[in-house]
Amino acid sequence: MDSLAVASKGGTLNVKRIFDIAGSILGIAVFGCLIAALVILVRLTSKGPGIFVQNRVGQRGEIFKCYKIRTMLEGTPAEATHEINRSSVTPVGRILRRFKLDELPQIWNVLKGEMSLVGPRPCLPSQSRLIQARLERGVLEAKPGITGKSQVLGLDMSEPERLATADAEYIAEQSLLGDLVLLLKTPGALLFGSGKPE
Repeated sequence: MDSLAVASKGGTLNVKRIFDIAGSILGIAVFGCLIAALVILVRLTSKGPGIFVQNRVGQRGEIFKCYKIRTMLEGTPAEATHEINRSSVTPVGRILRRFKLDELPQIWNVLKGEMSLVGPRPCLPSQSRLIQARLERGVLEAKPGITGKSQVLGLDMSEPERLATADAEYIAEQSLLGDLVLLLKTPGALLFGSGKPE
């Protein structure tokens, strides 16, 4: 019985990885030109690189380089979104953050196998309360995602316990169909203000 459960789990993970690879390749094909245009726009309107690279906590607590389009002034300290001084965000960055377009380069993280299309959002290494809450609930066993259940529900990293609980619920009920539903719900959550990817 246990071996069957393990085999089933492995099959689910393999299907999820295939789904991630296909989705990230499609994402690069569809959004590649948009990402390039946004990078150029960011570089033209504020000093600094177009792509922002930040350490984040990944699967099993491993640190990886997470890619985003830069939305803040050069030299802004690495802090969680809810802790950032609004004056540090550039005018273009405000628009990118509103519609989460700054997250698009993470498609590359998905292709590399560091992230999934759907999963718990990766936090900063300095967010010890959230890391501990996720560790206690087994959330760090999963790959982080570009979007997920917590983002669709409107939870962010300012509520570590609630966020970790929702992340654990996602892992417990995870399925390919469920991931598709969350992906389809994400644009609506962002447009109507409930989604808050970090």
